[in-house]
Amino acid sequence: MENDVGSVLFYHNSMEKLAKSIAEHCQCKSGGKAVNLKHDIQWKSFEDGWPNLFIENVKDNCAGRDVIFLGSFHSPEVVFEQLSIVYNIPRYLARSFTFILPYFPTGTMERVDKEGQIATAKTLSRMISSIPLTARGPAQVVIYDIHCLQERFYFSDDVIPRLETAIPLLLAKLKTFPDKEKISIAFPDEGAFKRFHTQFEEYPTIICIKQREGNKRIVKIKDGEPDSRHVIIVDDLIKTGGTILECAKALKKAGATKISAYVTHGVFPQESWKRFTASDVPFENFFITDSLPYAEEIVKHRPFQLLSLTTAIAEALLGFDLKQS
Repeated sequence: MENDVGSVLFYHNSMEKLAKSIAEHCQCKSGGKAVNLKHDIQWKSFEDGWPNLFIENVKDNCAGRDVIFLGSFHSPEVVFEQLSIVYNIPRYLARSFTFILPYFPTGTMERVDKEGQIATAKTLSRMISSIPLTARGPAQVVIYDIHCLQERFYFSDDVIPRLETAIPLLLAKLKTFPDKEKISIAFPDEGAFKRFHTQFEEYPTIICIKQREGNKRIVKIKDGEPDSRHVIIVDDLIKTGGTILECAKALKKAGATKISAYVTHGVFPQESWKRFTASDVPFENFFITDSLPYAEEIVKHRPFQLLSLTTAIAEALLGFDLKQS
């Protein structure tokens, strides 16, 4: 065990690169070993595929320490093994516990529109809410740009959900654009506008909406003027990309000179990101974060660029947890 009082950072093996970057950033900003990165979890499996997990030096690493776990629920297969870890860390007498889960995967399944439909966001919230208490009380659960802000109320009082945003990463990037005076921010639907428009007060905004024409649903511009502007389409997440592509077409038709996009969570099931490498409307930039572990592979292809969550997570930790150490 190292002779310091810094926080301990564990991580799922899929998030190793981001974890290392966070620890380095914290050390640099704090002037010392504010966060101690731990490689002490063995992520193995038994012959039948069920997890075979082990935390080395668990008492030294957890007892009396402020413990952080960086996880990723990028597929159902990895959820059980990570819940098994986060349920056990507080039981080893951790002083406090922070679970960083950048992407909340069931965020779009948050409501019941007809009988029989299952709100799986509530189910996952219940599972996370079962994290045991620590000496300092409930665990903190840090999530970035959750799809529906009301989902914080799905969690019980046994955990404290902290809903953070990665939008400042985009704002900092926009200030470096040579045409920053020509930038407008577009939202692909009214939901995205409600979530994010207050963070873009210095930029003109454009709202797009989906309308039904016959058997088709098309995207139209409801409000704002894209003519002669570099328009950045902003949303919390993307899956197949159909809505953003249709939004881009509408903006281009209305006179936008350039189209870029930003989403915090580039989910892209079945490699749907490939639709943007050769789309009818060329994208100047498409920014995603590393909230999901495969983002590093996606950004090897144009027009994708990475805005790492490193600084956002590290500064959240420096601002909250580490002041307690």
